[in-house]
Amino acid sequence: MKWEILKLEDLYRGFFHLRRLRLSHGRFEGGEPMVIERELLDRGHAAGVLPYDPVRDVVLLVEQFRVGAIESPHGPWLMEIIAGLMDAGERAESVARREALEEADCRLDELVHIHDYYSTPGSSSERISLFVARADLGEAGGVHGLADEGEEIRVHVLPAEEAFDRLDRMQVDTAMTIIALQWLRLNRDGLRERWGG
Repeated sequence: MKWEILKLEDLYRGFFHLRRLRLSHGRFEGGEPMVIERELLDRGHAAGVLPYDPVRDVVLLVEQFRVGAIESPHGPWLMEIIAGLMDAGERAESVARREALEEADCRLDELVHIHDYYSTPGSSSERISLFVARADLGEAGGVHGLADEGEEIRVHVLPAEEAFDRLDRMQVDTAMTIIALQWLRLNRDGLRERWGG
């Protein structure tokens, strides 16, 4: 089916870029094209990574304040995997490694690509590349982040089964983290065999 942008207007350009689009697109049953107007949050693409220590059978999650969760029944401090936005021309694997150092002082070994997906395509252009990475988490912990980016990030190292239990009790409520933990739950035995756990 065909689609066309009829009008494009910048509404805001700061940390994020907000645009208004007037566009037309074909209909499933044919006929005249549908004309719609939508706002689009252009926030770039991101990468997320779940560090996993197969020897200790533990995962690393980070906790930080998230303004989008201020009305959450659990409060605005969320337990998440490590993640960050990609700079122009940067590879997803490089983002995962950079953010692991910035957010958790964690060096990653081999990365396994889980999936790429759109986070909220009804309103945002963001596409996420998701990974699980082998890491030695024996000394992991503490509070990290970049002060000039307003980050204060606490590191949690949890037994994999405890992380899965938190997931089952709905104490994990971000899509990236849910997907990564579910993937690990399904593939953990194979990773431990492959990585010597």
